[in-house]
Amino acid sequence: MASGERKEKKSIFDLSKFLDKGVRVKFQGGREASGVLKGFDALLNLVLDNTIEYLRDPDDPLKLSDETRQLGLVVCRGTAVVLVCPMDGMEAIANPFIQQES
Repeated sequence: MASGERKEKKSIFDLSKFLDKGVRVKFQGGREASGVLKGFDALLNLVLDNTIEYLRDPDDPLKLSDETRQLGLVVCRGTAVVLVCPMDGMEAIANPFIQQES
């Protein structure tokens, strides 16, 4: 590679199959949001429309509360994105590693 040339950044994620579909995104620090994926780039910067943020429980910051807030159209910085998953076909399952109280 000659000096001055830059290697093109390539993403290992193919989010094109999720365009115009509902996705849920988790961010560093514990924030979560869902919305319709409108765009993305190789650095995992995301554009979400009709975005809803899931607010955390004030008593326990590790848990999400039932409260949400509407954000609308947002741009999510790729360096903060931890997880992107589709809303279709997603269901919560019980954690098998937590001991059940008798």
